[in-house]
Amino acid sequence: MATEEPKYTVLTQVDDFELRRYDEQLVAQTWVSGDQDSASREGFKVLADYIFGNNTAPSGDSSKISMTAPVTMQADNKKSDNKSQKIAMTAPVSMQQDDGKWRVQFTMPSKYTLQTLPKPNNPNVEIIEVPAQTYGVIKFSGLVGSKKVANKTEALQTWMQDQSLTPIGEPELARYNPPWTLPFLRRNEVMIAYQSK
Repeated sequence: MATEEPKYTVLTQVDDFELRRYDEQLVAQTWVSGDQDSASREGFKVLADYIFGNNTAPSGDSSKISMTAPVTMQADNKKSDNKSQKIAMTAPVSMQQDDGKWRVQFTMPSKYTLQTLPKPNNPNVEIIEVPAQTYGVIKFSGLVGSKKVANKTEALQTWMQDQSLTPIGEPELARYNPPWTLPFLRRNEVMIAYQSK
């Protein structure tokens, strides 16, 4: 059975770049510290614990929630102002060094609403509603080391600037495959929300 992914419409596609309009969605998220790799592992572990049953369904029982793709992570860059934001965004590694915080998210299956989704038992997991949003996206395969992510982020920002698009969010790293997937078969993306016209 195919893994469910968030629904979106491709508005523009040029080589590895896309502009997408995502529908609203429910996500489970947690904040973790560390470098990109350790934060990814820790965040995944916390959220996997939630979807594998550390929750309370409306019935009062725990419930297993299907895994979706991608798993996304985003560095916390609250300290930046508009002048420094562009510089910080081109290097995700330095972004996370501000205070070492990353937000890791799982999208919830579309069959759930805020009322029907099991509630997390772990206070470090929060459920939020993400409104419909437009994103610039760059697709790539292989491993997602911090240097490669920084290069892809910079390429996406340059392309979006050429399209006269104004970013309104921090870059997000989206990974679609389990860790045992061969690197050349992996699907990864960097996504940046932008102001739609």
